[in-house]
Amino acid sequence: MPKQNTIFICESCGYQSPKWMGRCPECGEWNSIVEKVLEKEQKRSDLSHRIFSPEPIDQVSIEKEFRIKTEIEEFDRILGGGIIPGSVILIGGDPGIGKSTLMLQVLNILAQKGLICLYLSGEESAQQIKMRADRLGVKSSSLYVSTGTNLEDLLEILRELKPQILVVDSIQTLYTENIVSAPGSINQIREVTYRLQLVAKQSGMTIFLIGHVTKEGVIAGPKVLEHLVDTVLYFEGDSNHIYRILRAVKNRYGSTNEIGVFEMKDTGLHEIDNPSKIFLEQRPEGTSGSVVVPCMEGTRPVFLEIQALVSPSFLGVPRRTTVGVDHNKVSLLVAVLWKRLGLRLSDHDIFVNVAGGIRVDEPAVDLGIVTSIISSFLDRPVSKDIVVFGEVGLAGEVRGVNKAELRIREAVKLGFSRCITAKMGVSDISKVLPIEIITINSVQQLYDLLF
Repeated sequence: MPKQNTIFICESCGYQSPKWMGRCPECGEWNSIVEKVLEKEQKRSDLSHRIFSPEPIDQVSIEKEFRIKTEIEEFDRILGGGIIPGSVILIGGDPGIGKSTLMLQVLNILAQKGLICLYLSGEESAQQIKMRADRLGVKSSSLYVSTGTNLEDLLEILRELKPQILVVDSIQTLYTENIVSAPGSINQIREVTYRLQLVAKQSGMTIFLIGHVTKEGVIAGPKVLEHLVDTVLYFEGDSNHIYRILRAVKNRYGSTNEIGVFEMKDTGLHEIDNPSKIFLEQRPEGTSGSVVVPCMEGTRPVFLEIQALVSPSFLGVPRRTTVGVDHNKVSLLVAVLWKRLGLRLSDHDIFVNVAGGIRVDEPAVDLGIVTSIISSFLDRPVSKDIVVFGEVGLAGEVRGVNKAELRIREAVKLGFSRCITAKMGVSDISKVLPIEIITINSVQQLYDLLF
């Protein structure tokens, strides 16, 4: 018998090697490399592989961008203003967080507009989908439901039905007969996603792919999927809480900093028009270690509560625990406080949390983290009418951040009367807005001002 050609592929990141290794050199995972048999590739006759004649870029004609509105403002925002026909969108999140629920709601709205929609489920029966649809109030004759996991059968249905919107739930359950491997493997995911992408680009059909997540919280086969699709959306938050955050981490047709905030109810996901109010409505009054920070999420500011708890440690190595902010950033700011203000925090446990289950990475939260830690350490509350933002450097200086005017204007709308920030970009704002803007240059000034 002829010898089969084999290759070893990491199931976590897709790294390929001619020999087996215990640890993947690309992602560092142990025992994730498996053996795969190479299949003889068949010649494809589609036009997607053709290289067309080059032409000057100023002579390339483009069609006017057309977006399909879903009427769910939070969903349209993170997509960049609506759905682009022919795009492939990947949605990931923990089980039970609302991926299938959101997709049924979106399909129902689009079907009522006259679009032909198809929902393919590889995990549930048609009866189970119907039960959820009745609970969500989904009723439309243009919304079709199918079950199965074979890609060839799906492509045949697409040729007959010609839907404009397709939802695949989930991509890990779909398989093709051309590859001899189990559904969900790297080879299967790569081939299935690639062929669906060709269908979307050639026909103008919009395809939503629902993806499972690994124990680390990322979509299974992330490199394979994220490179092939146009947009990647992640659900954040705990499935046990009523609020859900949908974040765009990749978007070829819009911003990657947008988020959509939803509330889970019996009738499905409902969008939140004012996320800042939701995140701040349960803020305790007169409690130390709490401060409000305006964070930019795409084109709008969202006000979040930064909480800190500093207590003496009875352990040999004090704990540093963070939720919603970077752990290394907190360690850096603690070192700045010890060096520049002389606060002895080396023998204290420090816990920092962003209330509401959201994660923030921008430098503007530095001043909020510093303020909350000092407040908890000294057990002195910060007034509830104060909002702070700014970047803190290693020398203890406070630097300005982008879109300061937009943040301050939103603070006025929410009823804050004082704002503490850096001098850069706010000198002219205080003259036109009914808010007291206090500018500082260092954490020492912050300490003298508040404590």
